[in-house]
Amino acid sequence: MTSTTHITPSAAPRRAMLSDPGYQAFVILRAGFTVAPILFGLDKFANLLVDWPAYLAPWIDDVVPGSAQTAMYAVGVIEIVAGLAVALAPRFGGWLVAGWLAGIIVNLLTIPGYYDIALRDFGLLLGAVALARLAQRHHGERPSR
Repeated sequence: MTSTTHITPSAAPRRAMLSDPGYQAFVILRAGFTVAPILFGLDKFANLLVDWPAYLAPWIDDVVPGSAQTAMYAVGVIEIVAGLAVALAPRFGGWLVAGWLAGIIVNLLTIPGYYDIALRDFGLLLGAVALARLAQRHHGERPSR
C-alpha cells in the first residue's frame, strides 16, 4: 500500500499565502504589536520593567490631574486597548499604535537624556505604519483550512 499526499484545492492557496513573505511580515508585525503594547500596558500597573513615571515629561505631569503614576495607569489602559485593537482590527490598530507612539516620541523629546528612546520609538512607529499598510493589503485574507 502506498501513501501519497494530495493537496486539496483549499490547501494550495493556504500554503501559497503562508509562504508569501508579505503575509509573513504582516503576521509577525501583528503579533508583535498585539503582545508588546498589552505587556507594557500591564506593566504600567506593576512597574516591574522600569519606573514608568520617570518617562513622563514634567510639563505633561503638570497638565494631567493626579500623580505621574496615575497618568501611567491611564497610559497602561490605552496601551492595552491599542494592543487589542491590533489583534482584532489591525488596519485600524496599526494606525492607533502609530499615533500613540508619535505622542510618546513628543513626550520623550521634551525630556533631556531620552532621545535614544525617542529614536527607538520612531522605528517602532514605522513598524506600526507598515503593519497598517500590510493589514490593508491582507484585509479579509485568511488562510483557509
